[in-house]
Amino acid sequence: MRVEPAAALVGDLEVPGDKSISHRVLLVGALAEGTTVARGFGASADTLATAAAVRALGAAVELNGETALIEGAGLDGLVDPDGPIDCANAGTLLRLLAGILAGQEGRRYELTGDPSLSRRPLERVAEPLRAMGATVTTDDGHAPLAIEGARLRAITYELPVASAQVKSAILLAGLQAADGPTTVVERTPTRDHTERLLEAAGARIRRSPRRAAVWPAERLRPLDLDVPGDFSSAAPFVVAATLLSGSDLRIHGVGINPTRTGFLSVLDRMGARVSLFNRRAAGGEPIADVEVAPTELVATEIRPEEVPLLVDELPLFALVAGLARGESTVTGAQELRVKESDRLESVKEVLRPLGVRIQTTEDGFRVRGVPARPRGGVSVDAHGDHRIAMLAAVAGAVSREGVEIRGAESVAVSYPEFFAVLDSLALR
Repeated sequence: MRVEPAAALVGDLEVPGDKSISHRVLLVGALAEGTTVARGFGASADTLATAAAVRALGAAVELNGETALIEGAGLDGLVDPDGPIDCANAGTLLRLLAGILAGQEGRRYELTGDPSLSRRPLERVAEPLRAMGATVTTDDGHAPLAIEGARLRAITYELPVASAQVKSAILLAGLQAADGPTTVVERTPTRDHTERLLEAAGARIRRSPRRAAVWPAERLRPLDLDVPGDFSSAAPFVVAATLLSGSDLRIHGVGINPTRTGFLSVLDRMGARVSLFNRRAAGGEPIADVEVAPTELVATEIRPEEVPLLVDELPLFALVAGLARGESTVTGAQELRVKESDRLESVKEVLRPLGVRIQTTEDGFRVRGVPARPRGGVSVDAHGDHRIAMLAAVAGAVSREGVEIRGAESVAVSYPEFFAVLDSLALR
C-alpha cells in the first residue's frame, strides 16, 4: 500500500464504534439474561474474534450492519466449547475472557492466539485470578493460557502495571466471587468502560479515580446502547488535519471518555486547534463532534502518569513531535514494548527514514522537531501492528514524497476501511 502526499484533509466523517467498548458489550451481553442491542458496533478482526468466542460459550450473536444483537447465556449459563478458544490478535478478549471463565466452577478452558498475541505477557492477569482461587497456567508467561474455574473469593488487588484489561478481568471475575466486594486499586487511572457497562447491566459497582469495586451478582440485565465512535480511530485524522495546512475536518460522534482522551490535552498544550462541540452522551459514555484546523505546534513532555490516558496514540504523538518546534519527550511508556509489536522500536523504524529525529529510550523516546514536512519517498514495515500501519499512513500523507507501507492490511484489526476513508478526505 502506498500513501501519497496530501495538500489537506477536508470533509466530514464518522469513525467505527469504539473497539474497547465493542469487545466489552459482547462479553457483558453474553453474561446477561436477555437480548443486548448495541448500535454502532465496531466490527473489526479483533471484535469478530470476540463474537466467535462468546458464540463458542453458548451466547447467540447476530451482526446486522452496525448493530449487534447478543442473546445472553447468563452468569451460570456458559457451555463448554468444542476445543480451545482462539483469541486471534485480540489481547482485550484474551485477558477479559480469562476473568469470566475463572468463576466457571469445575470447568477447564484453553485460550490461544496468533503469534503476535502469544508474545504478550499474561502473568499480570493470571496472578490475581490465582489469588481469587482459579487455577491458571501459562506457557512461560504467554499464551496458550489454561484456566480451571473455581469458586472464587473476593480480593483487593493493587495493579503493579496500569492496565484496564487486567482491572476488567478482575472485576468480571468478582461478579462470581463468593463474597465481596472485589476491589482493584490503581496507581494511575485507566479506561473505565467495563465499570460503566457493568453498572448499566445492574451490577453493584463503586468507582473512584483510583479504585473500582464490584459485588457478586446473581444476574445481569441486557444492555441497549449506542456505541460511541472510537477516539483511537479518529486520532490519525486529527493529526493529519492538524499538520496539513488548508485542512478543514469534522469527525462526528466521537467518544470523549476522559480516561481515553489524554491526547487531546497533549495537543492542546502544543497549540493545536481541536474543538469539541455538540457534547452529549451515548451508551453511558460522553461523546462530541470534533473539529480540526491546522496550526504550527510546539514541543511538550509526556510524563508517566499521562501514558495510560493516551497509550494508543503515542505512536502518532511521535510524528506530531517530529513536526513541532523544539524537543519532545515521553517517559513511562515501557508498556509499548509489549503491544502487537515493540511499538517504541517500530515507531522509530517508521519515522527515521522520513527524516524525523527520534531516539528511543528504555521507557519512551525523544524527538527533536523540525516544523517542515518530512521527505518521505521510502518503504516502511508496519510489523503486523495496526497502530503502526496507521502512523505510517499519516506520515505518508504529511510527507513530501509519500510512503510505501508493507503489512498495511493489519489495519483490519481495528479499522478495515481506514485507507479508503483517508483517501476520500485527502486533497492532492
